[in-house]
Amino acid sequence: MTRGSKTRLLGMALCERTNGMGVGMATMELQESQEATNAEQRWLLIRQRDDSAANLFIYAVKTTGVFCRPGCSSRLPNRKNVIFYDDAGQARAAGFRPCKRCRPDSDESRPELTEAISTACRLIEESVEQPSLNQLASAVGYSPSHLHRLFKQAVGVTPKAYAAMCRSNRVRSQLQSDKSVTEAVYSAGYGTSSRFYEESDAVLGMKPSEYRDGAAGIAICASVATTSLGLLLVAATERGLCALEFGEDETELLQRLRNRFPHAVLQESDEFEDWVTRVVEFVDVPSRGLSLPLDIQGTAFQKRVWEALRNIPAGRTATYSEMARRLGQPRAARAVASACAANKLAVAVPCHRVVRNDGGLGGYRWGLERKKELLWREAEQAGSCKTS
Repeated sequence: MTRGSKTRLLGMALCERTNGMGVGMATMELQESQEATNAEQRWLLIRQRDDSAANLFIYAVKTTGVFCRPGCSSRLPNRKNVIFYDDAGQARAAGFRPCKRCRPDSDESRPELTEAISTACRLIEESVEQPSLNQLASAVGYSPSHLHRLFKQAVGVTPKAYAAMCRSNRVRSQLQSDKSVTEAVYSAGYGTSSRFYEESDAVLGMKPSEYRDGAAGIAICASVATTSLGLLLVAATERGLCALEFGEDETELLQRLRNRFPHAVLQESDEFEDWVTRVVEFVDVPSRGLSLPLDIQGTAFQKRVWEALRNIPAGRTATYSEMARRLGQPRAARAVASACAANKLAVAVPCHRVVRNDGGLGGYRWGLERKKELLWREAEQAGSCKTS
């Protein structure tokens, strides 16, 4: 008799017994029987040294205190001493230590991990309707809990949050087409328009109809100022500063702003001129600080990174890896770097204070010479403050 047949017969027997016992008790026995069947299937994979199951679960041996992957070449343990876990984190939490042969907690040594995460990202990006965690796990050959943990460590956000980011990008693109707001919302993958409107303010920074019309009717104050580090575009909506960008050409800088908000009304005001003056002074003397409101538009993860950047004191630096650890996602260094590169508020959101692990400057969208100069000024002024 096949294993599937045994499971079906056991389920039928339990159903028959519901006449003589509570339904809840029968359901409990059915769940226990299914768990037992699953455990026996896992044990069979261990006995067969099946490498293809290496990412599906972890098994620990009570007598040795060690946990392994299926397919490990270690001596086959006694079945009664084996406990199953979904991933290495659960086994560690239970007090077991990793096997030195199969290295079950070392994802970095497994090249297929990168391919699996890339595949999961691609599936999310190409799907209008968000794939479930079970669907993603099945597609890449990992258990759902294991994939969830690895995905968050590698990408910086959970699969669900990554799907939300992709959906936000799609809706921006759809709103810039000839479609109506409703058509754009559904085409981007939102199940209901009400769901989109609940988060549209954070996603777009304005009403969907205004974004679709290129920020038509939105007033933006803008000016290109001369600083000691070159020209600086300063722009603000009624919410706060929405752009601080260095450049070499005034026309090009203003065009960047028009590309973001093609139908916004650019204007000037006395209050805004005061803001421009304060920004220029801040570039020269960062120790003064910049207490102006910011209109930050980005994904949830980007906003988390940018907020963390603002907590780095002037005169200090942090590596991309350190920032990832501060966010509680130690393997998200690349995602942190991407968020830094997407920052459109130079100096106000100090992405220049993040450097490579080896001490190198890393990247900076406004030029490494500016980054070097900014860091030098902040370190110099921080040192002067300590001396005085």
